[in-house]
Amino acid sequence: MTLPMTVPAPGLPARVRIHEVGARDGLQNEKSTVPTEVKAEFIRRLAAAGLTTIEATSFVHPKWVPQLADAEQLFPLVSDLQGVELPVLVPNDRGLDRALALGARRIAVFASATESFAKANLNRTLDESLAVFEPVVRRAKDEGAHVRGYVSMCFGDPWEGAVPLSQVVRVCKALVAMGCDELSLGDTIGVATPGHVRALLSELNEAGVPTDVIGVHFHDTYGQALANTYAALQHGVTTVDASAGGLGGCPYAKSATGNLATEDLVWMLRGLGIDTGVDLGLLVATSDWMAGHLGRPSPSRTVRALSHKEQ
Repeated sequence: MTLPMTVPAPGLPARVRIHEVGARDGLQNEKSTVPTEVKAEFIRRLAAAGLTTIEATSFVHPKWVPQLADAEQLFPLVSDLQGVELPVLVPNDRGLDRALALGARRIAVFASATESFAKANLNRTLDESLAVFEPVVRRAKDEGAHVRGYVSMCFGDPWEGAVPLSQVVRVCKALVAMGCDELSLGDTIGVATPGHVRALLSELNEAGVPTDVIGVHFHDTYGQALANTYAALQHGVTTVDASAGGLGGCPYAKSATGNLATEDLVWMLRGLGIDTGVDLGLLVATSDWMAGHLGRPSPSRTVRALSHKEQ
């Protein structure tokens, strides 16, 4: 492919690691159950396209996220992938037990920057949820696992509205203090704008949270995900969450629409001369394949544009 033409911009990183969330965050909201074998094939195709961090599943109680009830069956089907990290979400000690028993060595916990979302998602206050995570993170680290801390509602909350930067910083600092190796700043309902992104990243740095432990997770509700990603890149962030085909939302925030599409991200990064290691053609084919299984077209603009050209 000769397009897009590569025109680098000053001050941007040379390489970005894409944290692919399509197999977990992307599929968890699907109403009809996606067969375990299809999920495993999805992950394998994503790996073949060059993605090296693919979030595989979540060890939550099946009652809360029925789509991911097959975590024990799925993980062994993909754990033999070479050179691919397969993070999994765990909500508590029991989830960590299940994940470690299968050999998972990249663990994620899911915190909230707001009281309302902590109540809706975790049925606890914000501080109570952090207290639950502390022994989980400590034990995961003792087992030699890498731990990621998700922080949802960093830029706005459907119940509380604007979220003070200081509130987000407090939660991030708590997660780092308990041992998280990496943070993912979630724009769960897609309301962030570039200035807001820069302000939060600067505030985190001033509070002692370095940029190299921060990843960003943008939703495209208002069409701002790529602009917000670019602002994060300008600040030095090199880890970006994205979902193949733009799949996903949030089961506890009804205004949350799809994640930033991995293909749209790769198209922009390719044009900027930023390396991702991803084969865009194989990635588009993978999202097309999954869209066929889901029975609807991909919302990714890049998938649509390139699929149309191939027809």
